[in-house]
Formats: sequence, C-alpha cells, structure tokens
Amino acid sequence: MRYVLWILRLTLFLLLFGFALKNNEQTALRYYLGYQWQAPLSLILLIFFTLGVGTGLMASLATIFRQRREISQLRKKGMDKG
Repeated sequence: MRYVLWILRLTLFLLLFGFALKNNEQTALRYYLGYQWQAPLSLILLIFFTLGVGTGLMASLATIFRQRREISQLRKKGMDKG
C-alpha cells in the first residue's frame, strides 16, 4: 500500500511539473488602478493555490481549537468520575 501511495505522489508531481513546464509564458495579472504583475502562469496558479490552502487552514483553526478544548474537558470529567 505504501508503494502505491508513493507511485501516486510521483505521478501527481510529474503531471504538475509537466504543467509548469508547458505554461511558463509570461502572463499579466492586472490589479485595480492600472497596476499589473508579470509572471509565469504556473507561478501565479501556485501562489493562489497556496493562498487558498492557507486561508482554508486558518478558517478551520478556530473549530480545531474548540474541539481540542472540548475533548480535554471531557477527558478531565471522565478521570474525575473514574
């Protein structure tokens, strides 16, 4: 099973690497007020994907901390009774 997982990871990496190599043309990312940024398309996609993952993790942190606090309180209650 571990080998299958590594093969899938390697395949995904090679597909994404090939995508990055094929999409290395300069692309203009236009902002408001006439600002723009020139960068390869693959770099722009990687940056925004990373920002999206970071935003999702930050949004879930409050829930994770709340659940950990509740689990800790439940364990303390269980130890007091036991």
